Amino acid sequence: MSAVVPGELRREKILATLSAAEAPLSGSALGRACEVSRQVVVQDIALLRTQGWPIHSTNRGYVLEREATRPSRLIKCHHTVEQTPEELNTIVDLGGHVRDVLVNHRVYGRLSCELGIASRRDVANYMTQIRSGKSSPLMLITSGYHFHHVTADCEEALDEVVRALGERGFLAPVSDYERGEFAGENPTGANPRE
Repeated sequence: MSAVVPGELRREKILATLSAAEAPLSGSALGRACEVSRQVVVQDIALLRTQGWPIHSTNRGYVLEREATRPSRLIKCHHTVEQTPEELNTIVDLGGHVRDVLVNHRVYGRLSCELGIASRRDVANYMTQIRSGKSSPLMLITSGYHFHHVTADCEEALDEVVRALGERGFLAPVSDYERGEFAGENPTGANPRE
């Protein structure tokens, strides 16, 4: 029997195994792959989730959201509610997927909501919900300033998304405070001199 894999390496193996899987994997199957008990896998999955990995539990096992393996950028935007469809359609038309919206409020802290917008149909459905009057966009609590995690098939597509958002005037400058708050994510925004 081989040696037990240290925790960090074991969690990397769990991520790699889930990423390669075509179907959900049970905790027992992941445990056998890593030579640990199902309980250890459950604890590792909990740790990975706290690190931001979108691992979902289903009745057939664990699934790693495919978006998690695509290139991603945190992009800071600013616009009116009326301009939201243009912003979102610009992103999806260039192959981007809008994973979420988040704001960094100085009193309330970081607030976010999963969006999962990958097509014009998703944009239309989102706008229908917003226009129904029952909900309002999260960006309103920060005067239109907000961030999106955007994924795409390649870095070049993300570059195109950022360029197009800049051309339309939707990019907002990232403050030093925000660079500190989002350390490690290297947020993208407008040039402060613009």
